[in-house]
Amino acid sequence: MPQFTNDGAEIAFFDQGAGEPIVLVHGFASNKEVNWILPNWVATLTGAGRRVIALDNRGHGASSKLYEPAAYHMDKMAGDVRALLDHLGLSRADVMGYSMGARIAALLALSDSERVRSAVLGGLGVRLVEAGGVPESIAEGLEAPTLAEVIDPTARQFRAFAEQTRSDLRALAACLRGSRQTLSRAEVGRIAVPVLVAVGSKDPIAGSPEELAALIPGARALVIPGRDHMLAVGDKAFKAGVLGFLNEQA
Repeated sequence: MPQFTNDGAEIAFFDQGAGEPIVLVHGFASNKEVNWILPNWVATLTGAGRRVIALDNRGHGASSKLYEPAAYHMDKMAGDVRALLDHLGLSRADVMGYSMGARIAALLALSDSERVRSAVLGGLGVRLVEAGGVPESIAEGLEAPTLAEVIDPTARQFRAFAEQTRSDLRALAACLRGSRQTLSRAEVGRIAVPVLVAVGSKDPIAGSPEELAALIPGARALVIPGRDHMLAVGDKAFKAGVLGFLNEQA
């Protein structure tokens, strides 16, 4: 598996297909395979004539596991995506993130608008500007001795998902504590690239996609019918909306 080094971390990635590049950034406790290959995103995008690049965020998948929260500041995680573009010699690409990955994509769209042609923010609505990631109870759930001892239902859901993806629980707890930075309403108002905000209609985590889209000039919202935070990822309506949005940028 190809890797490169950035800011003290080995970052694993894959690069498939040919055509206009799109970089995929997965969510918390997931990885590039679970978030993008298993739900058929890679097959969908390469089948549509795109070059698909996806990384494992630091602390996840096959990338380095770090145990200090400061190593997971959002600037560092966005920096890994920027370094991936540099590593591959790409001056510009579309970027799609899900949940935590959408926060990384939004930050990159703000700070590196010359590198980001468009951004898809999946599984993240107005919570981008209202709350700094998942709560402390999730970290405590990750650090509990066993899943059976996690009482909070949201924490239990995240712990079960992390075990399913065979994640390093201690690294995830550090990531959660270090990556709570948000963008302000004024900052998202300065995002100057086309943006699609896509959230499941039954997602209690993301917040309203319409409210976030209203804060970003020219952005649009896509509500994924009948889907929660987990099930929205591979939904056909999500894929169709993204393909339509990307075709407009082309």
